[in-house]
Amino acid sequence: MKVLLFNGSPRKNGCTFTALAEIAGALNGEGIRTEILQIGNKPVQDCIACGGCEETGRCVFGDDCANEWLERAKSADGFVFGTPVYYAHPSGRILSVMDRMFYAGGDCFAHKPAAVIASARRAGTTASLDAIAKYLGISQMPVVSSTYWNMVHGNSPEEVRKDLEGMQTMRNIGKNMAWLLKCIEAGKKAGVEAPVAEHSAWTNFIGHRE
Repeated sequence: MKVLLFNGSPRKNGCTFTALAEIAGALNGEGIRTEILQIGNKPVQDCIACGGCEETGRCVFGDDCANEWLERAKSADGFVFGTPVYYAHPSGRILSVMDRMFYAGGDCFAHKPAAVIASARRAGTTASLDAIAKYLGISQMPVVSSTYWNMVHGNSPEEVRKDLEGMQTMRNIGKNMAWLLKCIEAGKKAGVEAPVAEHSAWTNFIGHRE
């Protein structure tokens, strides 16, 4: 089994990476393979609602990480989405990539457990967690929790490591993720299949003229 950890920070080995690495270490300790994917500091395209991905299952923009991440997601068993906090909000870069991935390949994420984590100097973490968690809720993804809110605090990786409760929270995410993955695997072996969702109803709250 393998978990992909998406680092939405332009800093390769910064605070968000430090938190994700702690989760990865806990997962590895439970026998789960991990890979941390870095969004990098090159330009990232926003979704333009062109609908092109409906035909191909890929975003029409292929010059950044979105399609690569989506391809890797197909064979992954779980995910962790990590973001730094900018103006009490997630990184716009991670939101742009997630918009495109979930529009183009939502089936790659359905019924796979995921966690969201945020890194901040001081505040804005709860709003950031809420924004990214909405992707999970609409995509039939079991949400992995921990023993406190999924956040770390610090202005540098060294300070993040001093956030003992935050790092403990990250390790517990990894342990809970490993447990849930093993439960899902055991369920599959016992013949328990993922439910088939209904999609026939679609309500428009704007009145139609005759």
